[in-house]
Amino acid sequence: MVLLEQRGISAADDLQAKESLMSEIRDALLQRESARRYFDCVKEFDQIDYAIYAIIAAEKRYAMLLGKAKKMVGEWPEWRRMEL
Repeated sequence: MVLLEQRGISAADDLQAKESLMSEIRDALLQRESARRYFDCVKEFDQIDYAIYAIIAAEKRYAMLLGKAKKMVGEWPEWRRMEL
């Protein structure tokens, strides 16, 4: 907490930022799963290309958000199990 206070960030603001990031990570996982399901049901070549790009974009977003989370200092709220 001392590091946060030195940066001018309150514990409440830090917790809110982490909860917001956790929500974005969950959303990214849902987008990735949705893109994979779409890929499983497409038949046209153009749709297959789009599905592949959607999967790649979702995975890159997820990786970016995880990298951002790893750089955050301090305790994290408890992660709740998410069913896909």
